[in-house]
Amino acid sequence: MAEAGAAEPAARRSDRTVRALLVIGDKALSNTVDLTLRHGPYLRRVAETVDDAKRAIAEWKPHLLVVNIDIDAGRAIQLIDEARAQGQIGVIALTRRSDLRGKLEAFERGADDYIGIPFVPDDLVARARAVIRRTHGNAGELVPRLRIGDLEIDVLNRKVLAGEHELHLTSLEQALLYLLAANAGSVLTREQILDALWGTDFVIESNVVDRHVRALRAKLQNDWHKPRYIETVPGAGYRFVTTSAAEDN
Repeated sequence: MAEAGAAEPAARRSDRTVRALLVIGDKALSNTVDLTLRHGPYLRRVAETVDDAKRAIAEWKPHLLVVNIDIDAGRAIQLIDEARAQGQIGVIALTRRSDLRGKLEAFERGADDYIGIPFVPDDLVARARAVIRRTHGNAGELVPRLRIGDLEIDVLNRKVLAGEHELHLTSLEQALLYLLAANAGSVLTREQILDALWGTDFVIESNVVDRHVRALRAKLQNDWHKPRYIETVPGAGYRFVTTSAAEDN
């Protein structure tokens, strides 16, 4: 079990810190949720398995549970019961299912909210704050801007500051940037990106990922010959590189 917030400044570890347990399964998606929740006062911990999550709920006593109810052959939905048994834990259920039965089961077990995968980052930020406000009375401070290398991401205004340039992003460009940045240093295949942003059941032309990466690069003024942020890995996919790593190439 990994504690994603272990390296955060001590000032963030106050009585107002919200302990958030992430049970996502897919590592790229888990990293994206983790990055997105940095927009709030969350001390984040990742549970790799349902059994790890049950122990964390009992021992760590999170304030917020974000769980992909599809993992472990659907057994992860039982974690909603575990959270309810422990008392005041806000629950956000993530799922790729679009049927009414899945939504009803999650809500009947006690989920506070239900978010379909794929999702856009600002939607998760808003919903997490709403759940914490309902369950604990105070959502804590919103952190509208995150810095990644020399990029500053402003989730409130859906824009990015790249050096002296201010860039406005579409919701899809925002989601793509969060996905890549959250998995900095790791290669994401086109299939992973397609799955994360459009979903497994979405039939779409084969070059859609490349087109959207090109569009995001253009806004970031990122020359693919000498990538500053997004590197093409031939035959594999794309990798987000930090500014320092790019300058070393």
